[in-house]
Amino acid sequence: MEHRSNPKFQPILKTDQEIGLMKEAGKVVAQALRICRGLAKPGTKTIEIDKAVEEHFAKHGAIPLFKGYPGQNDSMPPFPAVTCLSVNEQVVHGIPSQRILKEGDIIKIDTACKLNGWCADAAITLPIGQIRSERARLIKVAEGALLLAIKEMGRRRWWSEVSMRMESYVKEQGFEVVQQFVGHGIGKVMHENPQVPNYCSRDFVKKNDFKLEPGLVLAVEPMVNMGRFDVDILGDKWTVVTKDGMPSAHVEHTVAITERGVEVITIDDDPTPAGIDISSVYQTTSA
Repeated sequence: MEHRSNPKFQPILKTDQEIGLMKEAGKVVAQALRICRGLAKPGTKTIEIDKAVEEHFAKHGAIPLFKGYPGQNDSMPPFPAVTCLSVNEQVVHGIPSQRILKEGDIIKIDTACKLNGWCADAAITLPIGQIRSERARLIKVAEGALLLAIKEMGRRRWWSEVSMRMESYVKEQGFEVVQQFVGHGIGKVMHENPQVPNYCSRDFVKKNDFKLEPGLVLAVEPMVNMGRFDVDILGDKWTVVTKDGMPSAHVEHTVAITERGVEVITIDDDPTPAGIDISSVYQTTSA
């Protein structure tokens, strides 16, 4: 099938200097998620995690990008927090609250900031205490889909070639990829062109595919459901949940393609916290 790009939705390519500035924002985001790992325990209120991230951003002079983010229409209030904290069947955009995390929960923590005019965005899914084996496998598959994307970005010419492999991997593991929400380009603002799906459709290939080339910076964020891919939005107008009530996992990195290969903008330079090990794919040389 012929791949076609839509000129209206083409990415804004970044220079090496600009990518370097994005890495500074990426460090602050990675440090924020490191703080979250320490707080994600039974008995913690989700609002406590949000407050810790807000304090961290303030300390580093970074602008939180989620708080006050406008809704898509007049009936949708601005997002009220600096993090999206989504528990169990909540997929993304969960609002921090007095909810207390319990043993066996899984929590998705997504946050982003702007530093010196440049943005970075990342997310992790964490177990709360001991969790069921199938929930642990769900997290690993979501992480695996992200690792696969990072690796394949250095080998393929078109994004659809990457997203097709992501979708196939997830389905082979018995799970489904959320299709109503996708990743995005990122740079001076959090959401830039292009849209970055984690699945592949004929329509995308024919109309909106984009080339993988130096200067491209993407927020790649697979959302993987244990059950069906369908989702609903709760009455708060923000929280996305699985339609069948089954758990979901969400992970994300801001990733750049440079002349040197693929570089993860939001990599954590502290090797001590457990998490996604991207050492085998970091700075993958383009084929």
